[in-house]
This record gives sequence, C-alpha cells and structure tokens, in this order.
Amino acid sequence: MDNSLHDRTDLHLYRRRLIPEECVPLLQDTILRRETGLIVTSWKTIRPKKELDHGFSCYYLEDGYKISRFYRADHTLMFCYCDIISSCYEENTNSLIVTDLLADVVIYPDGKVQVVDLDELAAALDAGLITTDQLKQALRSLDALLSRIYEGQLDLLLSPLEEFDRG
Repeated sequence: MDNSLHDRTDLHLYRRRLIPEECVPLLQDTILRRETGLIVTSWKTIRPKKELDHGFSCYYLEDGYKISRFYRADHTLMFCYCDIISSCYEENTNSLIVTDLLADVVIYPDGKVQVVDLDELAAALDAGLITTDQLKQALRSLDALLSRIYEGQLDLLLSPLEEFDRG
C-alpha cells in the first residue's frame, strides 16, 4: 500500500466481483485500523441473509487475501472466510477497489479447512474475465495463505481484530 493510501482519511472501499460481475461500495463497512499493507474493518451484510449478520475483516493487501470472521445476529461465530483478492487504489477518488479473485478458504470453528470455488477461477479464465497473470497471482496467494493456516498461524493472521472483536 502506498503512502497516499495510508495518509488519507475517508477511504472509500469497493468490492469488485467477477462472477457475477459487479462493483459495489462497502457503505456498511467501518475502517477500524489502517496501516501499510493492512486494513481492518467491521461490517454488516450488504444483502441480508438468514444466518449471516455481520463480521470483521483483515485485508492483507500485499499478500493478496482478506480474512474475515462471519457472525450470526447473536454474535456466534459461523466460520472464518478467506477471500483471495487483488486491490487497486485510485488516488483521485481516494478509493480502494478490492477484486475478489474467486478462490476462497473456509475455516470452521472445529478447525476444518475447506478450499472452495476453484471451478469459478477456471471458468473466469475460460470466459476471459481474468488474465493468466491474475490466475497465477490468485494461486500464489492461495498457496501462501494455506501454508500459513497449515503452519498454525491463523490466530496471528486474525490478531489485528482482537482489540475490536470481543467475540
């Protein structure tokens, strides 16, 4: 993350999805912490869901992933959800556009780890929605994230949330 992103206030966050294609402002997100390479947010769901109500996220911008805790309305943990991402800062609008690169990792409270949506990553490449370089970036970020999870570093990755998330 460059210094202009770190120094400016009122950063506007956007989530860009490839499938389905959309770019939405994250108006319900509150930036709790921002430093070089890391943004911590709290949020309410964009579209109300039966189970999912709110959560907290750590954006590891330089590593290419976002790790979130998903909660029910009663603040019980559903799971940790890890998105593989890329990001682009637009200085003229003070906006950070975070693109979901489709591959995800779900970590359940019992410790089970599940990699999901790799088929969507292949479909996006086939449809020309991502480049070969983006596919390589996604796979490298996924590999690095899984290595850290398997090495027992999930708590370390989630530690920036601890002062905000008392769940």
